[in-house]
Amino acid sequence: MFRFVLVGFLNTANYYILYLFFMHILTLPYMGAHLSAFFISMVGSFYFNSYFTYKVKPTLRKFLQFPLTYVVNISVSSTALFLLVDLLNFNENISPLIAQGITIPATFFVSKKVLTSEKNEVIEQVRK
Repeated sequence: MFRFVLVGFLNTANYYILYLFFMHILTLPYMGAHLSAFFISMVGSFYFNSYFTYKVKPTLRKFLQFPLTYVVNISVSSTALFLLVDLLNFNENISPLIAQGITIPATFFVSKKVLTSEKNEVIEQVRK
């Protein structure tokens, strides 16, 4: 769990830097900046989580499945970001951090399932 939190912190920092870059330098609207930063940081998250958090070899199959772990994350974070900015009038610079914080528990369990599934299948076969 500690490694997941550390990787999550690094990934959130990566996402946030990209978000600010897209919003302030490239002048994308906040939701465009959010989605762009999200998808780029998701690739980094895949490799960080594979090598460091779960210590598994990244494969093409896992890479293609990994975005499924973020369906909940992107849905919840985008909805939360919209609610915070458009409905509650929170600052566009701070709201993504709040929105990302809401998604951490779900992302942990789903990414663990995807990234360690082959490892679990091998363990089950050895036990039989």
